[in-house]
Amino acid sequence: MKKRILSVLIGFGLCQSGVWGNGKVESPSVVELRPFSGKDVELEASWIKQREDLDVAYLQSVEADRLLHNFRVTAGLPSLAKPLDGWESPGVGLRGHFTGHYLSALSVLAERYGDGWASQRLEYMVDELYKCQQAHGNGYLSAFPEKDFETLETRFTGVWAPYYTLHKILQGLLDAYTKTGNRKAYGMVEALAGYVEGRMSKLSPERIERMMYTVEANPQNEAGAMNEVLYELYGISGNPKHLALAACFDPAWFLEPLVRNEDILSGLHANTHIVLVNGFARRYEVTGEEKYKKAAMHFWDILQRGHAYVNGTSSGPRPVAVTPTSLTAEHWGEPGHLCNTLTREIAESCVTHNTQKLSAYLFGWTGDPCYADAYMNMFYNGVLPVQSRSTGAYVYHLPLGSPRNKKYLKENNFFCCSGSCIEAFAELNSGIYYHDGSDVYVNLYVPSKLHWVSKKVVLEQTGGFPLQPVADFTVSVRRPAGFALNLFIPAWAEGTEVHVNGEKQGVPVRPSSFLKLSRRWEDGDRVRVDFRYAFRLQSMPDKENMFAVFYGPMLLAFETRSEVILKGSKDEVLQGLSVVEGDPNRFVLRNGVNEFRLRPLFDVDQESYGVYATIRNY
Repeated sequence: MKKRILSVLIGFGLCQSGVWGNGKVESPSVVELRPFSGKDVELEASWIKQREDLDVAYLQSVEADRLLHNFRVTAGLPSLAKPLDGWESPGVGLRGHFTGHYLSALSVLAERYGDGWASQRLEYMVDELYKCQQAHGNGYLSAFPEKDFETLETRFTGVWAPYYTLHKILQGLLDAYTKTGNRKAYGMVEALAGYVEGRMSKLSPERIERMMYTVEANPQNEAGAMNEVLYELYGISGNPKHLALAACFDPAWFLEPLVRNEDILSGLHANTHIVLVNGFARRYEVTGEEKYKKAAMHFWDILQRGHAYVNGTSSGPRPVAVTPTSLTAEHWGEPGHLCNTLTREIAESCVTHNTQKLSAYLFGWTGDPCYADAYMNMFYNGVLPVQSRSTGAYVYHLPLGSPRNKKYLKENNFFCCSGSCIEAFAELNSGIYYHDGSDVYVNLYVPSKLHWVSKKVVLEQTGGFPLQPVADFTVSVRRPAGFALNLFIPAWAEGTEVHVNGEKQGVPVRPSSFLKLSRRWEDGDRVRVDFRYAFRLQSMPDKENMFAVFYGPMLLAFETRSEVILKGSKDEVLQGLSVVEGDPNRFVLRNGVNEFRLRPLFDVDQESYGVYATIRNY
């Protein structure tokens, strides 16, 4: 496999710029449902919109010239800006990675809001980075010197993940093109891909394979999602050189066992490998090769079945800890063994965001409600809890033991999760609505407005979900329009009722399904979804009496400064749970002589809390 790819790569030689995206590949018919474009979905006033606003305020506070400083210095250009701190400091191997995330976040916002501050700053960043790339003269662009790649290619370690950072830069520039039409950014992507091709074409298949072998703890040769961004580039350019180059970043040692549905995750660094799976997913979308679909779907099943916590998050201590980080964080453990992993550094935010992305891929291919269930659970209980509701700061890890605190990152840390989070909270409008060309699917209940341009339909969603169990929709059309409105009914939703223009619908409403409302819609038609919430307990796979508490879609956290130890049976615990009178978003558990207060995990800010509780009757 590697020899074939390399021979193709050498045959093409260096990539040439100038395609400008005109050779877009016609993707195979592998995607059943597609999310609406970011520019078609706007968030309405709500607490979720406030979370986006906090993210935007932070993005505005970061000075563009400070982000550009290391790029200019590396290119030999003058810079009077003060260098950034943390992982963006001069001399830190990952410097430049946050700038890539920043470009992606700006691109999302510029696409949605048009010619505002985000668009202007994005254009400035691209223009200045272009000057840096031109100064190098060989297509190279980064905030660290080229010699880091020489170290990687000869020693495979001793330098901090240069391809990880290069992926972020490539993705940020490609997002600037795909979301805002910035053609200069596209030319820069092609030139940088050409630089990578030039390096890879000089390496033997064995050396490439060794570069992509990342089984150690915290591997320094982490390549990021180079495969994913290059497959995306191929989908735009249609240039087979880009397909061949992307394939170099698909490690066979990791791919083939997943195709066979083998769980090899134990001991692997989580975020190094989940992004590779997203690359497999992208390859399936642009080539239709079934083995990559199998690998992605098998991985998702393996992850959720044996390595994920109740909110879909994963990563924690490594079974064989050989680095300080691997003692507590960032790795997958033995499948099905989670009860002894609840350190203060589990559930890395980067892993959470990439898991959610994979769920979106799989839902698009299949329309299977199980993926919509996973996405909703992670959205409310894995993604939103990583941001402070008061300051907008983010966490690196989201601990679920007790007692725990959210350890928020400083603004000048610029850790990997800082970058992932600024992207995730810039695109909180994604994943709400999907379509198949004819009908619309509602996957999340978030106050928002969908502009369905091709149908000349506006669908407005209001309500206080998930804090309130109701979502309302209003259809606006110039003339009657026929289509189906498919409403997601989550797995937890027993007893849901749906009304159209005040009339209760007589069709069965089944959990973990889509309720199809097919009709000729008129202007002002209204739909209401009434969910019935109930308490439920979800246990650890390896310890029945260690569990978390849900109320409807919300994962609840105990307000506690000590370990949560309960008495009795799980049924008795359920019977002791109730909603606080007069405050439907606060809960109480009466357990023997003790009384515990609970609240949604996404509402926890500076307070001490615990998620998993344990029954001990001795």
